[in-house]
Amino acid sequence: MRIKICGLTQIDQAQAIAKVGVTDLGFICVQKSPRYVTPTQLAALTEALPAHIGKVGVFANQTLPEMLEIISQGNLTTAQLHGDESPELCQQLRQQRPDLEIIKALRIRDRHSLARAKQYETVVDALLLDAYDPQQLGGTGHQINWDDLRQFRPAIPWFLAGGLNPDNIAVALGQLHPDGIDLSSGVELSPGIKDLSKVQALMAALQPLHA
Repeated sequence: MRIKICGLTQIDQAQAIAKVGVTDLGFICVQKSPRYVTPTQLAALTEALPAHIGKVGVFANQTLPEMLEIISQGNLTTAQLHGDESPELCQQLRQQRPDLEIIKALRIRDRHSLARAKQYETVVDALLLDAYDPQQLGGTGHQINWDDLRQFRPAIPWFLAGGLNPDNIAVALGQLHPDGIDLSSGVELSPGIKDLSKVQALMAALQPLHA
């Protein structure tokens, strides 16, 4: 299972978290986010990481040229589209960068929101389900109603996000079977500043599930 920690802003924290067994680290490329990193900061962060760690840039409602420039400058392996991007835009990004993994995030208000997933299954590599918030695109700490996801079986891999933390991760994975998990605020001291003890607690909570 993939384990993604998102919203990193500091090189030393990114390097420390990369060593504890996570598979992917996420960086916010959306200027209005409190976890935003500039393209220059992004390049420094990704350069400091081991090759085996997935380097995920999170975008929201940005133009294709803007995304392509940041992806190239930041040496990203994955683009996570967290806004209202159309399947057509995902297809265009794939055509421009066939080497890039594309994750489409869907903000889930109720089980009817899941119907949108079908539109993306043929144009992206994975889906990410996050909690809906009218003000913020992600990192809210709000939890999806897991009951709504019990029958969710997309044709491609999917990540569970939204309010996950070291205390509830075992319960979440006891009920649902995602291919990956994504945490941001659940392992933070403040936006963009991670709590390494919480990341270690997360990995400890996951260990019995991998046994």
